[in-house]
Amino acid sequence: MDSRDDTGPHRFDMPAWISRAPFERHLAMEIVRAEAGEAVLKMPFLKQFAQGAGLMHGGALVSLADTAVVMAIKSVVAPGTHFATISMESRFHHPVKQGDIVARAVVTERQGRMLTGNCDVVDAADRTFMTFASVFKVAQDAVIQSVRFGSSAEEG
Repeated sequence: MDSRDDTGPHRFDMPAWISRAPFERHLAMEIVRAEAGEAVLKMPFLKQFAQGAGLMHGGALVSLADTAVVMAIKSVVAPGTHFATISMESRFHHPVKQGDIVARAVVTERQGRMLTGNCDVVDAADRTFMTFASVFKVAQDAVIQSVRFGSSAEEG
């Protein structure tokens, strides 16, 4: 079967609980650190992330911010906990024209099965391009079934 026809559900291995999934690898994200409810991720502005005016596509920036909050959450929940974004808000302050972009995320609240996080997306000079807030919910069947963590899968 042609891989373009394989529309899921997907099963795959990841080297660790806090590691990059296939989509994050596709966007060349790097996890700088994730601990104690905080995370820092980095992503380069590659040509394939440009929109029609040559600026970084907003969807790529939102994906980076969302993933940064996910990694911050993963640092405070049990490995294998199944959770998902249920709402998000992004505010764009400046366009990204070049360079590496850094997302700094923090878990701001945990109430029952709900977790809230914020993220600032900045450049190397600490200029804020986007602010992001999101809410996540832990599933009632709170263990991920389709992904194996800590396997011999390669991160690359």
